[in-house]
Amino acid sequence: MHGTEHTLDALVTRVAAHLMPADAATQVVAARDVLRELVEHFGVDTAFLRYNDHDVGATRLVAEWPPRAVIPDPDPLGVIYFHEADPIFAASAVMKEPLLSRPRVMESADPDWEGYGHRIFEGSGMPNVSVAAVPLVSGQVTTGALGLIKEGDRAWNDSEVTTLKLIAALLTQVQARIRAEEDLRYAAYHDALTGLASRRALFEHLDDRLRADRLGSVGVLFLDLDRLKALNDFLGHRAADAYLCRIAQRLSDGNGRDDMVARLGGDEFVVVLDGPATLDQVTARAEAMLQHVGESVALDGQTVGRGVSVGVALGEPGEIQSVTLLSRADQAMMSAKAQGGNSVGVFTEDMNDRGERRTIIEMNLRTSIDDDHLMLEYQPEVDLRTGRILGLEALVRWNHPVLGKLQPLEFIEVAESTNLAGELGAWVLDTACAQLGQWKHDFRELDLVMSVNVSPVQLVSLDFDVYVKQVLEQYGLLGSELCLEITENVVVGDLRRTRSTLAKLERLGVRIAIDDFGTGYSSLGHLKSLPVDTLKIDKVFVQNLDRSEGDRVIIDSIVGLAASFGLDVVAEGVESVGAVSYLLDVGCVRAQGFLMSKPKGAEDIERLLEVGALTLPWNVDSNDSRRMFLGDVAL
Repeated sequence: MHGTEHTLDALVTRVAAHLMPADAATQVVAARDVLRELVEHFGVDTAFLRYNDHDVGATRLVAEWPPRAVIPDPDPLGVIYFHEADPIFAASAVMKEPLLSRPRVMESADPDWEGYGHRIFEGSGMPNVSVAAVPLVSGQVTTGALGLIKEGDRAWNDSEVTTLKLIAALLTQVQARIRAEEDLRYAAYHDALTGLASRRALFEHLDDRLRADRLGSVGVLFLDLDRLKALNDFLGHRAADAYLCRIAQRLSDGNGRDDMVARLGGDEFVVVLDGPATLDQVTARAEAMLQHVGESVALDGQTVGRGVSVGVALGEPGEIQSVTLLSRADQAMMSAKAQGGNSVGVFTEDMNDRGERRTIIEMNLRTSIDDDHLMLEYQPEVDLRTGRILGLEALVRWNHPVLGKLQPLEFIEVAESTNLAGELGAWVLDTACAQLGQWKHDFRELDLVMSVNVSPVQLVSLDFDVYVKQVLEQYGLLGSELCLEITENVVVGDLRRTRSTLAKLERLGVRIAIDDFGTGYSSLGHLKSLPVDTLKIDKVFVQNLDRSEGDRVIIDSIVGLAASFGLDVVAEGVESVGAVSYLLDVGCVRAQGFLMSKPKGAEDIERLLEVGALTLPWNVDSNDSRRMFLGDVAL
């Protein structure tokens, strides 16, 4: 007996040696080695290993020994669905203890054995078999079965059964380890939200497609959903995630099986087309994708839709790297977005020049903050009825020694992406307040507010209010003479910290304006809880007021909202007298725009301050503030 136990112990040791190095790639080979050991040791005819797939309700043959000389097609032993199986195989879905069967005993005691024996005969050709089936159990779940089959009658003693249970436990451990490895690999190569390919998978795929020994141009599409943030703010994160999943499904359905569809993150997707492609082919696919993705989606009882900006780029194997090709597609997408979005952009060398321009900006921005290459211009905010200057908005410019005068759009984003936004914002605030202090000294009766844009980094910093107080004291300003402008996305970026910082600024008397209002819905629910004084209507709703009924509806809503909360409202981007007429008609009397004045340097602003008001290209009838004239022509 001791010799037998020693032999069984040696068998378990050999099995463990086979299984220890097994991974996803070698598990079948290792399993066959184990089954061969069991066949030889126990003198049976065949051995098998099956894994249960409870997601589909089936048991799948993983390995067998010896390999069958003839395997029927379809193989009755390959995949067996539990709901279609005979009761013996069906029991393998949940069995927790070994099943030991002998043909003579089972046939007389259990009619279910007949169906099981028939399936074995179909798959192996053995008519009467003895079976030892030992479950693989992980926690409370039966994950598979180890089985040994002997033609004819064979009994199993307790020591043999115990050994088989130990070996089944080893196989369960390997199964769990490999499943964990596969889960990690899946997570690394698939996006967690959408199930599409991940960034890592995308780059590995592109690296392979761009190898020097590959032939044909590689077509890449870079997609960015337009204004997804507004949907996210209005319906919430869960709805936005559901929308992204819908878009991912559309991209998968609308592309070929061998195309790579990946999510880079956020609302950015990339499609790498399978096979060689021409620019016309890739552009045609982009146009089709534009229409398909842009179709409306029913979400939380509402029909919503978003346009998409698509960038197209081609790369030649052996001549371009993955990161460069993706960058080109990204630049093409940004070009489409700059044209208003919901369109296709194709990469050109001019875009490459713009990419180099951005690199120069990024390299020089920090030194320019320190070396006085920055300057401020100021755009007046006026009373549309009188032309009186109510305030000035400080706008930063950059006199670059190589690129010339740069507007904020060219370098603010770079500042935010390189953690320079705080330093840049501090420079603007300090310079603007210093200038206002000087003007207060020069113009004793001066009564206006200086507006300064605040970056998210500044607003959530722990000591921002302390810095503002120091600047006000340094230049002899009242808190009410400073207005800090924040965007809607800043309001919800860190609401708790934002509320705390704004409350401290309110105690200083500093005014707060929400800039570009109307481009999202985020701040509507927070206006009551935040010390906001002013809403600045985004220029996209103002510039076409005389032609767009939709924009007029939005303006009406914002002015009404401001009135209900007791807030001031300022219209930005006023460029036509028709817009002025409508703004006055709905009660919006404060505005900025090129129609009244472009941003000007400090010397030009001083000349305006000497007069105290702008000369407007219209007059307001004193008997009817809503009736306006330009010359002698009634508007």
